[in-house]
Amino acid sequence: MLNKLFGTDGIRGIANKDITPEMAFYIGRICTYLLRKEKEGTQEPFVVLGKDTRRSGNMLEGALTAGICSSGMNVRSLGVLSTPALAYLTKELNAAAGIMISASHNPIEDNGLKIFSPTGYKIADDIERKIEDIYFGKDLLPRPIGGEIGKLEEDYYATNIYLEFLQKNAPSLDGMHIAIDCGHGAVYELAPELFRSLGARLTVLNNQPNGVNINVKCGSTNPSALQKAVFKNGAHLGLAFDGDADRLIAVDEKGEIVDGDLLMLIFALHLQENNLLNKNTLVSTIMSNGGLEIAANRHGIDVIRTKVGDRYVLEKMREGGFSLGGEQSGHIIFFDYATTGDGLLSALKLAEIVKEKGSSLSSYRSLMTHLPQVMVNCQVNKKEGWDKIPAFQKAMEETYTKIGPNGRILVRPSGTESKIRIMVEGEEEENVLHNYAEELAEILSKELNS
Repeated sequence: MLNKLFGTDGIRGIANKDITPEMAFYIGRICTYLLRKEKEGTQEPFVVLGKDTRRSGNMLEGALTAGICSSGMNVRSLGVLSTPALAYLTKELNAAAGIMISASHNPIEDNGLKIFSPTGYKIADDIERKIEDIYFGKDLLPRPIGGEIGKLEEDYYATNIYLEFLQKNAPSLDGMHIAIDCGHGAVYELAPELFRSLGARLTVLNNQPNGVNINVKCGSTNPSALQKAVFKNGAHLGLAFDGDADRLIAVDEKGEIVDGDLLMLIFALHLQENNLLNKNTLVSTIMSNGGLEIAANRHGIDVIRTKVGDRYVLEKMREGGFSLGGEQSGHIIFFDYATTGDGLLSALKLAEIVKEKGSSLSSYRSLMTHLPQVMVNCQVNKKEGWDKIPAFQKAMEETYTKIGPNGRILVRPSGTESKIRIMVEGEEEENVLHNYAEELAEILSKELNS
């Protein structure tokens, strides 16, 4: 992390190694110093904290709390809740900032910090740079004493405000049988409560977190158990969330996965039908399947692509005033409702469409033909300089000639892990495309791990 803390989605790394209590303490102090200026004149300003179910969450929350209080601001701890809930409550509670302790879909050993401004949006790039500039300098920030030191308040009932928001924007789900996979994550209690309150009959999976099982063979990154449960129990659909529930991956009644691309198309067509798809435009990233763009264009919907990361999708949505955007991974942003991707909100909107139309979720598959697309993760010691390796550039050129004019190759260093992701898309069989991607990855691994 030399002179850089932030990736595409906050600060992430291995908890207690990269993301240490000392780091969290200092980040708390810096955020308080920078964001206090925006809340000058506000009586008793405070920062809200939330976390997912990782064991390291308590450790980092304690350090953040100490850092924030050390700089003279109060802390309101909201306990275990989702990232979209934290974003929503940051604005609703009029907090000076919100900090979510989560590594989202990452493995259990990881953790991270997502920082939100008072408006509920992730902090801007210039604030991130200011935080990094101070962090890598000397700690000269003020240290108040006595009654000026901040205090801690625990508020585990604030989540009910977010629950009421979801219920207000949800349909009755009477008569629907829904299977949900909580991923042993942040919505292990809230998701079942929400769907039961709307009248759905539930099959609930992976809602018993123990601190080390979050995202382990479950949730949106591994919905195989959900697929079996949907088919076995005859559910209308299945809904899988990741560790902090800002993603949704669905499963149709036949047990087949419905990814973020198809979800975006379903939502876009529904909004278009109701004259709610602003400028008939959908915002996605470069990772979305080419089939999404073909299908959307067929229905008169333009697709704008951004860099990978829901923050870039949201930036483009705010810039153009677009109402829908998202990622293939399941981050879906409904701009009229939320300031970030929200798995529960997306799940409600999907259930509403299925019930309203009276059609099976599988029937929507005919809307879009996915072009074969494969992804290979290349573990590397360093991510810089991959694009200047002659052997790799030559291999890229050769691969392009093989996959043809409709093919794509995307090479993207991960913003949160020591990996370079290689995506190859084309009209050939997946196993052929996978071999191409593996060949490219082998070259990178040899060059960047030597």
